[in-house]
Amino acid sequence: MKAYFQLDENIIHLNHAAVAPWPAVTRDAVIAFARENAATGSQHYDRWMQTEQQLKQRLMQLINAASTDEIALLKNTSEGLSLIARGLRFQAGDNIVIPAEEFPSNRVVWQALTAQGVDVRLIPVQDIAEPELALITAMDAHTRLLSCSSVQFARGLRLDLVKIGNACRQNATLFCVDAIQSLGAIAFDVQACQADFVVADGHKWMCGPEGTALFYCRQPVQDTLQLQQYGWHMLKDAFNFSHQDTTIEFAGNAQRFECGSPNMMGITALNASLGLLLDIGIETIQEKVTGNVRYLLDHLQTCSDITLLSPSEPGRYAGIMTFRKQAVDNDKLYQQLQDNDVICACRGGGIRFSPHFYTDREKMDKALELVCDFR
Repeated sequence: MKAYFQLDENIIHLNHAAVAPWPAVTRDAVIAFARENAATGSQHYDRWMQTEQQLKQRLMQLINAASTDEIALLKNTSEGLSLIARGLRFQAGDNIVIPAEEFPSNRVVWQALTAQGVDVRLIPVQDIAEPELALITAMDAHTRLLSCSSVQFARGLRLDLVKIGNACRQNATLFCVDAIQSLGAIAFDVQACQADFVVADGHKWMCGPEGTALFYCRQPVQDTLQLQQYGWHMLKDAFNFSHQDTTIEFAGNAQRFECGSPNMMGITALNASLGLLLDIGIETIQEKVTGNVRYLLDHLQTCSDITLLSPSEPGRYAGIMTFRKQAVDNDKLYQQLQDNDVICACRGGGIRFSPHFYTDREKMDKALELVCDFR
């Protein structure tokens, strides 16, 4: 596993839920892309386009989409969510159901719709026995959309998307999943969970760069989204620059959501990272990721002065584990960890560790020792 990532020996990277390091293969792909660009410019742009299509194929495989026609490449998760929020035809009296603990990206886009008379229902899902039931019960005949993260960013609660998706379909409610905290770490099946939309930036568990994101839109739903931004790349005949048609004809697939020129360097990087993950196998990665979190949970549960803020039941956690140490200043503990090259985050009222599949147990032991010894 150490061959895949070449972090400095002193670095203990437990922050993949924020911004992940790139694997060596991605670094090399970006260097090669830069050298080619500097030497020959866009002479081989056709090859860059092939890489773009390969990334869509890999994203299709990652989420088990029916076709690459349902895959678009955007800048980030927020752009994808905004396309949905501004593209759907909401009416006064409609409501949207979301978990109360969502990351701001999956909250503010919906709250902005309240000016149109849309009711945004914030449903607590943390520390309750059946979080899916809480969301499902909050729906009614006027619920146009339910949007949730596959894994909650702060404390790592993993939701049963199949259960939620079934309920949404029965209620004729659109289902949107922010999958940024699971794709690349946990197996995802968009057909099984019946999601209409899936959004995820590549810079977390997919170990790619910021600025390149997946936007999945189920084909039968694509025409329901009014386009809010326009450009050459979204046209049906995008590379015919000379036509003067007065009628605009947009691409008949998810390319219609790709407004302008693609981020070819970001595409090159994410394609390399995702190729590595798929070669290893997402099921293998999931086993290692959840095993690493289980290792952290088990060790911290033995400490009398540690309060676990994350769920510890199998199936309820993915790659995130958040804790709080009693009788100490946890902000100072966080700074102590950072000063000792333990890269982590303050989230959810505690300190968040998020190891990936390649994270060394000896590295985690060093981080645990710093936590336990802090007074």
